[in-house]
Amino acid sequence: QVQLVESGGGLVQAGGSLRLTCTASTSISFLGWFRRAPGKQREMVATISSSGGIIDYGEAVKGRFTISRDNIKKSVYLQMDSLKPEDTAVYYCAASWTLDTFSFWGQGTQVTVSS
Repeated sequence: QVQLVESGGGLVQAGGSLRLTCTASTSISFLGWFRRAPGKQREMVATISSSGGIIDYGEAVKGRFTISRDNIKKSVYLQMDSLKPEDTAVYYCAASWTLDTFSFWGQGTQVTVSS
């Protein structure tokens, strides 16, 4: 079992920035961020492989969000810039040994972007 702890959510004005951090209890291959907005399905925000060589972003955040990781700290980060009200959601950190299915999930952190 892998435990994931997120931090860094909060309230920010449109156009602002936030940085989310997730720390895992153990080293693991793939890490990612997903989000769920009220009344919407969960969507992939960004994923990253252990080496950082494979990175993927959801269409809605490309060019505005950046995912990175520090394997020594067993952490993954999501730098969110140019935030929009539609980015408001609960953001979840996820981890997996394979890219196709994320098996481990954090509790989530709320991000609210005001207009």
